[in-house]
Amino acid sequence: MLIASRNRLARLQYGPNGFRTLSPGDHVLCAVSGAPIGLDELRYWSVARQEPYASAAIATRAMLDAVPGA
Repeated sequence: MLIASRNRLARLQYGPNGFRTLSPGDHVLCAVSGAPIGLDELRYWSVARQEPYASAAIATRAMLDAVPGA
């Protein structure tokens, strides 16, 4: 029996070269904007903070904001 994962939030573990599905789903939410990101479109995340980002610009801003004095 297949489990439907459409319109369902996935739970992922982010690694340096990819991610592992902990709970099946078809999308995650951007940690900054809250925008849904389809798993097939997910390209940016932080391994240290275990957060997904919707774009390179958002990921860069989040990383700069985490650096004191940046």
